[in-house]
Amino acid sequence: MAGSSHGHGHTPAAWTGVIIAFIGFCVAGAFMVMANVPGFWAGMAVIAIGGIVGGIMRLMGLGQEKRPQREVRRAEA
Repeated sequence: MAGSSHGHGHTPAAWTGVIIAFIGFCVAGAFMVMANVPGFWAGMAVIAIGGIVGGIMRLMGLGQEKRPQREVRRAEA
């Protein structure tokens, strides 16, 4: 994992889902401070939509591709 620049979460699906969820978090937080219950729940809905969008994009092939695991050779003593 340390030697790979294409690690877990570095995909368009992951970035899109996280950005949408972050926007929802900011919306929910702002409305929570303003004591606006419907606005808070709207922000929570945006957070859920971020997860759904990220999942759909992953299913469309924009997520991390599955690569075969390399065999780890054990040094014999």
